[in-house]
Amino acid sequence: MMMGNSLERNQTSLAYRSLSILLLCAVVFTPLGLNTNSWAYQEKAAAPAAGEAPAAAEPAATEAPAAAEPAAGEAPAAAPAAGGDGAGNAAAPAAASESFLSWMIRASGFFGLILLLLSFLMVALIMANVLSIRRDNLMPPDLIGAFEEKINSKDYQGAYELAKSDDSFVARVLAAGLSKLNQGYSEAIEAMQEVGEDENMAMEHKLSYLALIGVISPMIGLMGTVYGMILSFQTIAASATSPKPSELADGISTALFTTLEGLTVAIPAMIFYSLLRNRVARFSLEVGMISESLMNRFSSNTKS
Repeated sequence: MMMGNSLERNQTSLAYRSLSILLLCAVVFTPLGLNTNSWAYQEKAAAPAAGEAPAAAEPAATEAPAAAEPAAGEAPAAAPAAGGDGAGNAAAPAAASESFLSWMIRASGFFGLILLLLSFLMVALIMANVLSIRRDNLMPPDLIGAFEEKINSKDYQGAYELAKSDDSFVARVLAAGLSKLNQGYSEAIEAMQEVGEDENMAMEHKLSYLALIGVISPMIGLMGTVYGMILSFQTIAASATSPKPSELADGISTALFTTLEGLTVAIPAMIFYSLLRNRVARFSLEVGMISESLMNRFSSNTKS
């Protein structure tokens, strides 16, 4: 039991360290990701400016075929059918060939990467807490039965050694009470309450990282939303004419996808945080009731 609890504590400690490293990386690398995406969008905005001259010269180049069209007959009319509408229709199949998943990954960018790592860490924290906050781990039935038998047989030293050798919640509470019993029953109960509050705080501290993920995930999504809208307005400001919807779609998709991903991570984190916190409160109450019941029997046996 002690080795199992020690392993669970090591795994939980590793998860907490991973969360701290992840948050540090997010703080350090977020400005780099923003600058990289900003440069990419500036290059896209500069591309139409470089192509304005060919666009302006295009009507002059096409006037001659248009003027010669009656003389040439209907042969030139078949040429647009072979080539479509030029660059417009040629780019449409290429854009339609992109899958939804690749579009989401491209639009999410660095914010999506942070939220993806947070989602992995959230799952690890949920599994670690679900496996550790169980009745068999906090209140082993075998330990409670063996402790009760030693009390009934007035083997008080054996009961203390049994509680001291176990690493469960109820065992630590009972060991604290037995260690203070020679100072009086009220001091023993007070020591048990202190240890119980300390263990309860330790379990809630482990759960607080889930609450932290549930709070910062929507904030990261909101940051991506604001950044995507800035990119869209940057495209509007850099365009001499009214921009096409396709030119604004990148920034808007970044805004919407990051918001969706932030909420997708935050909602399960807050749900499991509430459920596990209620479980911690219920098990803490049960440990207090069981330990006080056992100590009451121990007190009556001592007086007799």
